[in-house]
Amino acid sequence: MSNSLLKTTVVGSYPVPQWLRVYGTRESLRDAIMVVMKTQELAGLDVISDGELYRWDINHPETNGMIDYFIRPLSGIDVQLDRKRLDKFRQQMGMAYRSEPAGMVTGALGPGTLNLLRDWERVKPLTNKPLKFTVTSPYMLAKVLLDELYRDLSKLVIALADILAEQLQGIDAAVVQVDEANLTGHPEDAMIAAQGINRVLSKAQGEKAVHLCFGNYGGQTIQKGTYKKLVDFLNTLECDHLVLEMARRPQEELTMLREVKSSIGLGIGVIDIKDNQVETPERVAARIEAAAKVVGVERIQYLHPDCGFWMLPRFVADAKMRALVEGRDLFEAEK
Repeated sequence: MSNSLLKTTVVGSYPVPQWLRVYGTRESLRDAIMVVMKTQELAGLDVISDGELYRWDINHPETNGMIDYFIRPLSGIDVQLDRKRLDKFRQQMGMAYRSEPAGMVTGALGPGTLNLLRDWERVKPLTNKPLKFTVTSPYMLAKVLLDELYRDLSKLVIALADILAEQLQGIDAAVVQVDEANLTGHPEDAMIAAQGINRVLSKAQGEKAVHLCFGNYGGQTIQKGTYKKLVDFLNTLECDHLVLEMARRPQEELTMLREVKSSIGLGIGVIDIKDNQVETPERVAARIEAAAKVVGVERIQYLHPDCGFWMLPRFVADAKMRALVEGRDLFEAEK
């Protein structure tokens, strides 16, 4: 890592290299992951990721594997749904952005063929930089399922959380991050989501992070809401730091961060991933300054994009990563 007190990182995903879309072999995947990680190294990031390429699925490019990669291998899941069940799913609240469920719960959930440790061990030897490993929140996974067994959101979340927690054992990443992009629009479920996330993180090694954003479905904001309604949720989390969408949020939402308990470090989004325009280092430094004035620079541990880069052109993602590091350096040079 650099000697900076403000560490730079990514949220997780990176645009899928074109050759991997054409030649989807294991060798091509390994080459793509090495290219993605080297690109982040050259940009100067302190903590990098594999671009979440280990879970990319050509059949589900719209969510970059964030959902289906975790759901489809599980036992107790049926992915073949008839018209009646599809219609039932479409009546669920908050699912307008998704036409079909990831699957239907028909039996007690089990890990099936999901093997996160295998995927981690394929990536770990490919870099000497600190690595981040990401998993989707059990609450977010539960919301895209048609539940015909548990018939209780809390029970379903816990069942998924127990599977993910077990899967994290042996993964010695520098940072393990749980991603949640659905709760922001459903604050009424905050404690259910927190219980599931904490259960997952209880088995994580290294630094524990929770990423929260308002959705990034093909560059679209999905959830309507404010961070203000989630302060209690954030303070319930048993994590080391947060990874928050802030660049695209209203400036006044920064004041919410003062209410986050001091034991949780803050990760501030200073790169807008829903805009192809690349920020200048000066713009990034100004966003850091705005957050530092509200919460104090000592509360900020990480600087990062608002969400993953997967839907951006590669050259834009690369330029935004360089702007992130240069903006951090500019901010620190002026202090």
